Amino acid sequence: MPELTYGQPDTQSSDPGLFGPQSVTWRVHADPVIGVGGVRAILLQTMLPGPMVAAAAASDYRRDPWGRLARTAEYIGAITYGTTDEAEHAASKVRRLHRSLGLDDPAWLLWVHAAFVDSLLDCYRRSGARLSADDADRYVREQRLAAELIGLDPDDVFGDVASLKLYLREVTPSLQATPEAVDFVRFALVPPMPAKVRWLTPAAPGWATIVTTAFALLPARVRSTLAAGLSSAGVPLVGGVLAPAGRLVAGGPMLDVQATLTLRTMRVALGRLPRSVREGPHLNAARQRLNLESLDLA
Repeated sequence: MPELTYGQPDTQSSDPGLFGPQSVTWRVHADPVIGVGGVRAILLQTMLPGPMVAAAAASDYRRDPWGRLARTAEYIGAITYGTTDEAEHAASKVRRLHRSLGLDDPAWLLWVHAAFVDSLLDCYRRSGARLSADDADRYVREQRLAAELIGLDPDDVFGDVASLKLYLREVTPSLQATPEAVDFVRFALVPPMPAKVRWLTPAAPGWATIVTTAFALLPARVRSTLAAGLSSAGVPLVGGVLAPAGRLVAGGPMLDVQATLTLRTMRVALGRLPRSVREGPHLNAARQRLNLESLDLA
């Protein structure tokens, strides 16, 4: 197993961690399309000017984009499936990083948290996975633990879908396609790859499909604002959708339908991969340490 930022996952402890195998969080975060939800979250997060401008000034995402993406995925795996100690260790490193970069404003952290929770929940439900309204509320409530890990007071964080949606509606008028946001999305569309990977593997078109599908899954008003900013900056769009989207070229009411169908197709295709491939190291370790090899999270 390659070296991980937060250490090798514990395969011996009997600690189920912060959420546990019966949580909705375990189920949602194990889904094959979580990656699309994560990219949607990142795109949505870029739209709040304060944290986006500060993050662009404080970090160089162009230097190691794949490493940053991998570390984010690793963090989610650690706090979701790791032991309590592993979750707290990972979170302490993230809190220190946020403090050092001046990105620990509670209002900014709440926005980042909201974008993440809404994106993963939206993608999970639209992918065809079964989730009752009560379980959706339970997922939002469980994620207060994740909010607390990054330094928020859980009492200040929404605890059900209705309050999450209310928060998003209140913040939406403040969202903008700043130059920093546009630059980030432009870079995300065609990130650097080794020539052999770009031209001899399906990595480049696969990544383009993920990004453009995530873009199409954004809330309509946010998507429209970002599309206008990208168009003004010379990024090619077709019918209000990022041009590399291939199948996602229709604007208007059909876009949401097409995005949902694409997401469902991706879920079916990725779901056929071996479990050892589609599940990350922390979930694999949790199955081993808790004797959960037969647990079905589909």
